[in-house]
Order: sequence, then C-alpha cells, then structure tokens
Amino acid sequence: MITSDSSSLDEALKTLERDLTGDRSSIAAQSGIPFAILRYAPADEFRARRLLRLFAHSLEQQHHKRVAFVSLSKLVWRAVRESDGVDSLFETEIQTGFNAAQVKEVTNIIDGDPALNLSFGLAAQIMAQVEKLTPDLLFLVRTGALAPHIYRSSTLLHELHELGLTTPTILCYPGSAMIGTDLRFYDLPGGEGLGAYNYRVKIYGTN
Repeated sequence: MITSDSSSLDEALKTLERDLTGDRSSIAAQSGIPFAILRYAPADEFRARRLLRLFAHSLEQQHHKRVAFVSLSKLVWRAVRESDGVDSLFETEIQTGFNAAQVKEVTNIIDGDPALNLSFGLAAQIMAQVEKLTPDLLFLVRTGALAPHIYRSSTLLHELHELGLTTPTILCYPGSAMIGTDLRFYDLPGGEGLGAYNYRVKIYGTN
C-alpha cells in the first residue's frame, strides 16, 4: 500500500529553508560537496512539485535567490530521442525484453557512453543547464524517470561532483527512509542505498 508522509515533507522543507537562508546558508554535509537530497514519499510526488514551486517563489521574492528546476525526465527522454530514438527503444524491448531496453538503450545513453555521445550524459546535460541558467540554487526534479533501475542517484551526484558543479543542488528523491540515512528509491525492491554518498550528502526528510 502506497502511503503519504506529508508531515515529513513539510518539516523537511522548513529545515531546508533554515539552512538556505540562515547565517551559514549551507546545505553541505561535507566541505566542497554542495549537494543535498530532499526525500519524500512517492505518493507525495504531485504535492511535492506544488510545494517546491511555492518554496522557490518565496526564496526568490524574500531572499533574492535565483532558483532553477531541471527535470531529469525531460533530459532522459531528450537523450533517447536524439541518440537512437524512441522507436529503437521500443524495438529492443519487444525483441529482448524490458531489462535489456532499460540498460542497453537508456542507461548506456545517459551514462555518456563514448561510443554514443558524451553530450547525452545526464550529468553533462545538467551542467549545460546550470551554465545556461546560472542559478543560486538548483532543484533536480522528476527523478522518477530513473526508475526502476536506470541510473543511481549516487552515481549522478558523483559525476556532478567530478564535473565541478559548485551550485547548491537539491536532488528531489521519491522513496522511503530505511535504516539511518539509507533510502529505497520509489519503494522498489532492490532500490536501497545511495552508495558512497550516504555519508557525504545531507538528506532532508528522513525523520
């Protein structure tokens, strides 16, 4: 049964606002890594989108911060369309199944496979958006596009770090809080863990 924990989302946004607008104005759990994760229940996806827009408006109006939203869903499908195309994705799924289509046609593309095109890499596309928008704060939204196992959020954050992203960035993460800071993406079996970033990134919404 899919349940909501909207009170957790409300508290997470309050804490995030304090960290973004306080004296230190920092979301970093570790120096040099300007990332954080906003965790909420998958059932709260549409509510989260609405609250985040209101949250961004408040930051822009009251604290003069330029806030940008980048949809991971749009970037994933753009990469698919501009590489082998959606028809190729469907054909692979018909011939060899969903898992093969997920890995061969999607994961490899947004991984920036040199055999395909590095510009299709998800992290590279995000960096291009940051350069274009020059925000003070970036929200990575529509993370559900990476489900069920297309791409790990820990991998994406690691790549953004390697590419030198310095803009404070919040990855919006639909999933459940497990033990400690461990998360389960979209509450899917086998979706546990954030890999090496478990201890390096602050996670809002785990209480």
